Amino acid sequence: MDRKKLLKHLVVLMFFIFIMNLLANGFYWYFSIWYFDIIMHFFGGFWVSLFFVYVFSMKSGTQWNSLFFFRVLVSALAVGIFWEFYEYFLNIVSVEIFDSEDTASDVFFDLAGGLCAILYLWIPLEIKKFNIK
Repeated sequence: MDRKKLLKHLVVLMFFIFIMNLLANGFYWYFSIWYFDIIMHFFGGFWVSLFFVYVFSMKSGTQWNSLFFFRVLVSALAVGIFWEFYEYFLNIVSVEIFDSEDTASDVFFDLAGGLCAILYLWIPLEIKKFNIK
């Protein structure tokens, strides 16, 4: 996928996540739909991975190989973990009880979204490489 098309995907997905978050906060979907947080973490992980693919591929001649995608996935994991620290400190300020299951689930779905983003980009490359029709 060329960088211009990837940027378009990034912007569209970013606005989709933004609108869904606005609606979720307005209609209390995070509290009334038990799995909504899972969906948002999945899309967040997907977006973060696409973002790191975009950033890491800025250098001319970047090889989109397994090491490249591993770096993308580790970067997405790091962002997911930092986000969970942010949520943890918000819970301290708002005097909410820490939920380790929710944290583990959030990080898992951040990674799942990141992995799906990598597959979304990698599978067409493999098809093109092996000339599979």
